[in-house]
Amino acid sequence: MVSQTGRSQRQSWLPLFVLGVGMSMIVIDATIVNVAVPAIMDDLKLSATDVEWVNSIYSLTFAALLIPLGRMGDVRGRRRTFALGLAVFLVASLLAAAAGNAALLIGARVLQGAGASMVVPMTLAVVNATYTGRRRTIAFAVWGSIIGGMAALGPLLGGWVVTDIGWRWAFWVNLPIGLLVLLGTLKVPESRDPAAAGSDVPGVLLSVTGTSALVFGLIEGQRYGFFGWTPIPFAFALAVLALTALVLVERSRAREGRPVVLDLSLFSIPSFRYGGAAAMIVSLGEFGLILVLPLFLQSAIGFTAFTTGLIIASLAGGTFLAGGLVPRLPATPRVIVRIGLAIEATAAVAIGLSVSPSLGPWTLVPWLVLYGIGIGFASAQLPNVMLAGVPARRSGAASGLQSTIRQLGAAVGIALLGTVLVTGLESAMAGRLSDQPQLARALRESAGAAVASIRDPARHAAAVAAAAEATRRVTVVTGLVLFLGVGATLLLPDTGGRRPEEE
Repeated sequence: MVSQTGRSQRQSWLPLFVLGVGMSMIVIDATIVNVAVPAIMDDLKLSATDVEWVNSIYSLTFAALLIPLGRMGDVRGRRRTFALGLAVFLVASLLAAAAGNAALLIGARVLQGAGASMVVPMTLAVVNATYTGRRRTIAFAVWGSIIGGMAALGPLLGGWVVTDIGWRWAFWVNLPIGLLVLLGTLKVPESRDPAAAGSDVPGVLLSVTGTSALVFGLIEGQRYGFFGWTPIPFAFALAVLALTALVLVERSRAREGRPVVLDLSLFSIPSFRYGGAAAMIVSLGEFGLILVLPLFLQSAIGFTAFTTGLIIASLAGGTFLAGGLVPRLPATPRVIVRIGLAIEATAAVAIGLSVSPSLGPWTLVPWLVLYGIGIGFASAQLPNVMLAGVPARRSGAASGLQSTIRQLGAAVGIALLGTVLVTGLESAMAGRLSDQPQLARALRESAGAAVASIRDPARHAAAVAAAAEATRRVTVVTGLVLFLGVGATLLLPDTGGRRPEEE
């Protein structure tokens, strides 16, 4: 239910601005930390294991809490949950900025993940519950541009902050921005589901356990190996058991009329069911370029971090451009999603075909701009289509589940495309460095990062050629996966982006 104040604010863009700035802070912070890792390692004397946990624990916590905290927004209020998430994120940023050792930094990253898992789905839930008609299409266009654009700008901003100011400012900068956003939440309309009440402790425990185990297995599979006597098969087994139990428990509780944390009835809505399948494929494919291009451009081609950041930032330019184009298109959101995915897929294949050992600094920029336009079309309007069939009162649970699906798709994409990269390096080096097994192993284990350390010109040229071939393979596979996403959109119903209560 939306309050009277909320109704008067429906036609205002101020809530969207507040939500957008809060979302930008979360997205940028996640990418800045990746850039800051070398400086953090040097300053805090972190081990390789410490660094892996600093990176992975955030994603793990974020993914594990999306479903239960999405429902909390429906029960407690979405604006309140958004503000609470911001507060938690700001406290965590303060702790991270002041951290003097690995344990404190890792603990702060856990808190950041928890805060982000409240902020991200609540931005989507508030947009879904607040805006209608054409303004809804515009609002989702802005939301998608922020997600895609800030993810691409993050490395560039991170490189500047870490190089010129210091890694701790990657966290300190969140405090003034976050406090202003917290003040701005007073202008965000409150909404909740009046029918949502009560708790579901078994559902929360099973959801957190199953999602955590699944994401851990996908993230850490590259390091431990997916088979053999490693933690990964056990993690996947635990995930299967916990998630199966979750479905059974939630079905039983729903039949008895008891509160559920996972609303399985959402999958009976065609737009949500088929939109979820498309979102999984899209997230799986979109992370292909972000995974391999920065590594190839810096380690193999030899570009600086700043130059690499500028090249990748062209993707953000395309995403922001798409945000301005979408409201002017005479097509329905479903068609816009389809066009966007087709553009993404075409651009990914073109990028793959353009990759070579003699790659120039701006060769990829036109294709990255085109790829960004595709993201701005597809990623922005897919949640619009997916949530269009969901009543506004269930926006929190649906947004949390939608975000979980996308996060799992990203984790699967990183694992799958990381495997494609490693196997591509292995096969490409077989004919070029067959007499250098140790060098070939170093390249494979570093996913190509070791290219920069090779001093012998002939071996360096062979390693660069192998890295180019492997990178080309990953980007082409990314394009093919995204073409599958185009096929998945054929199943989406044409809702016109309207919610049931608008019809």
